[in-house]
Amino acid sequence: MSAMPPRQWVHISYRETSAFTETYGFSGSQGAINIEGLLIDAPGSPRDVVFVLMHPSSTLQLLPLPGALAAAGWPVLCMGSRYAKNDTALILEKVLLDLGATVRHAREVLGFRRVVLLGWSGGGSLSLTYQAQAEQPDITATPAGDPLDLRSAGLPPVDGIVIEAAHRSRARCLLDWIDPSVLDEADPDRRDPRFDLYSPQLPVRAPYPADWLAEYRAAQLARVRRITAQVQQTLHTLRQRGGAEVERGFVTHRTLADPRFLDGSIDPNGRPIGRCYLGVPETVNSGPVGMARFSTLRSWLSQWSIDHSRADGEVSARRVTVPLLAIEHGSDDAVPQPDVGLLHAAAASADRQMHVIAPANHYFQGQPEAMAQAIGLIDAWTRERFS
Repeated sequence: MSAMPPRQWVHISYRETSAFTETYGFSGSQGAINIEGLLIDAPGSPRDVVFVLMHPSSTLQLLPLPGALAAAGWPVLCMGSRYAKNDTALILEKVLLDLGATVRHAREVLGFRRVVLLGWSGGGSLSLTYQAQAEQPDITATPAGDPLDLRSAGLPPVDGIVIEAAHRSRARCLLDWIDPSVLDEADPDRRDPRFDLYSPQLPVRAPYPADWLAEYRAAQLARVRRITAQVQQTLHTLRQRGGAEVERGFVTHRTLADPRFLDGSIDPNGRPIGRCYLGVPETVNSGPVGMARFSTLRSWLSQWSIDHSRADGEVSARRVTVPLLAIEHGSDDAVPQPDVGLLHAAAASADRQMHVIAPANHYFQGQPEAMAQAIGLIDAWTRERFS
């Protein structure tokens, strides 16, 4: 077994300029934003290229890929955003600022000449949105209307992007996954039997008829928009009152009921049917760790509303011109099969490649050979462009 590359703790601090602060303590309520992560750097690695990984809310240094990439000779910087391990109040526009501070630190403090974003899973749409705003910034406020000017932020563009096992956006995932049977957000037991996916009384069985699936998807969109309308109304009410209460948290029940996890004919790939990357879909649907389970009003608009969230990788990719490598996991049990291909096709990059690793599940769980294939693809692509 090869030695594990050394890991060095990295701390980045920069001034907080936002009028509204939704983080607390060390993360950002004391006039500064503090983010932390790990530089994984094998001895003797050149300071020419560094791969930067950031996810909106997860920390990625424990994934197998960063260490394996570093062992192959490429330094890897895994940084958490200010919302690491808690996306309840996450504002995606502010995560772009955190990623910008990371890119700047990689160049100016750590001394790397080139920075390549490695967008894994939710980091894919984040990376593409970041580069779109670095190349052509146009965001001046959050979807809730709070000032946040990326045009004056000076986000430093990167030199290339790798997207791997990446979905198009958090909002699109929620739209695909949310349970449309819920009729009352305050009472998740009030459900429409026509769309209660896990009920034995569901009137259809997999493979699901096309007309029923279209109605199901329409009901999902309708539910997301009902929640959004309530969020906007509550924000408006709080602002009209003019008091010290400016934000509110809420629960969204039942958010993992995508028929794709029970029907292999929908966006077919090699994923197992009846399970997903979080376990048994029916259990996750009502469990406490479901997607978007806990959210603030502002966070819902920024990351979960399909009509308001700006971190859409497919839209952002149309403004990205740096070299792009897209890697689809052919047995992904989280990301919808078309997503990586759609991101690749949308990119404005003249230099872009796409590959599929057929057996790979989302996390390379029990799949060292598939992970080695991914390392080989990234290594060859990087050497061709930056060595």
